[in-house]
Amino acid sequence: MKSRTLKGMRSRVRRRWRALPGAQSGLALIEFAFSLPIFMLLAMFGAEIAFLATANMRTSQVALMLADNASRLGQTDTNTLSPTITDSDINTVLRGASLQTKTLGMMQKGRIVISSLERNATGGQTIHWQRCAGVYNRGSMYGSEGKGASDNSFLGMGRGTAIATAEPGSAVMFVEVFYRYTPLFGTTFMSERVLSQEAAMVIRDNRNLSAGLANNVESSKRMTCDKYRTI
Repeated sequence: MKSRTLKGMRSRVRRRWRALPGAQSGLALIEFAFSLPIFMLLAMFGAEIAFLATANMRTSQVALMLADNASRLGQTDTNTLSPTITDSDINTVLRGASLQTKTLGMMQKGRIVISSLERNATGGQTIHWQRCAGVYNRGSMYGSEGKGASDNSFLGMGRGTAIATAEPGSAVMFVEVFYRYTPLFGTTFMSERVLSQEAAMVIRDNRNLSAGLANNVESSKRMTCDKYRTI
């Protein structure tokens, strides 16, 4: 009995073995197994590019938003005199940017620089005042507060031919945003990099430019650019 059973099993094995070279039942699964790593790499690379594009877009958006908000400060002031912008005004604008970019971690991984570009006494361009937020140790690409205060050597702020300049009696709110981008999948597809965006807006209404930025908050709460902290 056992002998017949063994012979039957051997016979079935031999038949299956002979049929194996022409078998195609698992071909699709094998092809999928070989192609799966390639598709996974393509999907990961696509996700990395999308994440980078989103971070770059949000960095650009916060720069535009900050420049626009800073240019509107004092616009609702009903006083007949030109309003004076204060440190608390700038703190409010920076706090709004911090809330807007909370999920991006802008304050922890980036730096925001707001500069008031104005005319100096000799008609040249100067950075009258400047405020910063974020722990990233990075300064303005165009100079610090007081740049160009006494001569005409400072031409303005901006890259290439897109240089912003202030007209007499007016000012330009120039915003620089720097963000240290960390890739989703480490350095598999790209290295860490610093995203940089700029925006400039002319102030909307008259402003008491001679007063500069009024210090109406205690020193520890002034977001001067020698401090590297969140707000």
